[in-house]
Amino acid sequence: MNSLKLTLAGALAGLTLAGCATTASVTGPTVVSYDHGALDTLLELGLEDKVLAIPQQGLPDYLADLGAKLPDAGSLKEPDQKLLADLQPGLVLMTGRQGAEAQVSAAKVAPVRDVTLATGDFREAVNANVINLASYYGLKETAGLKLGELWQHVGEQKAELADAGTVTVVTHNDGNFSLRSEPAVYELLALTPAIVPDSVAPVTRGERTFYPVNVETLAEMAPDTLLVVDRSAAIGAEPLPQQALQSALNDAGASTHVVVLNPGLWYLSGGGLQSVRLQVDEVVSALR
Repeated sequence: MNSLKLTLAGALAGLTLAGCATTASVTGPTVVSYDHGALDTLLELGLEDKVLAIPQQGLPDYLADLGAKLPDAGSLKEPDQKLLADLQPGLVLMTGRQGAEAQVSAAKVAPVRDVTLATGDFREAVNANVINLASYYGLKETAGLKLGELWQHVGEQKAELADAGTVTVVTHNDGNFSLRSEPAVYELLALTPAIVPDSVAPVTRGERTFYPVNVETLAEMAPDTLLVVDRSAAIGAEPLPQQALQSALNDAGASTHVVVLNPGLWYLSGGGLQSVRLQVDEVVSALR
């Protein structure tokens, strides 16, 4: 019996060591990511040891533990080019948020990959980004399994919201509001938007188009739930006074429930294996 116990213990130890060796043997580039969604995908794939630094300014709270362990790589708007030169990562992940000049500078140090989500079908764009990142490390199969788990979870959560009513999403910026076409809300969870009045007209600034709205317009739309992505709070400016907005809508005759979403998660992140799940869960929690 003792011999059998020793044999089993040895076998289990061998499996444990083999598992560790497999994890440690994953090859691929070290990374500095200026896209939090891409970063949380790497973390979900078990690649934390490949991450050399993280942008600390405005870091979403769900990444705070990692941020406490790693050097500051600057901000999403202004990457620390000197740090990149010092660290010599194997790969730098960027998006249009950093701008062409920052990408050109970073490319002098290491290969730069633009991980901006493709336009069109949101789910397919997330799939493509996750698989592409995983391919650097020979983890495409693992990524496929993770994506399957994510979409199954989203489907289960979607089924909980059959009676959610109408939902409007807006971005708040320094007291101003604009309608936000949020794919996690309208594509993944297939929630019903409130009807937008014909008086709401688009405003174009550079390559971006906004649909500004005010409290009166939101009261006219009267969604059952108003979800607010607070850009001001995300960038460290004066946050939205939620109760003041709630009171203003009530005074205008709207029975709308106002929910301010996690600003860092929604304005500074998204599109990753962790962030998509977190966003879906937050919406479901708000609407239950």
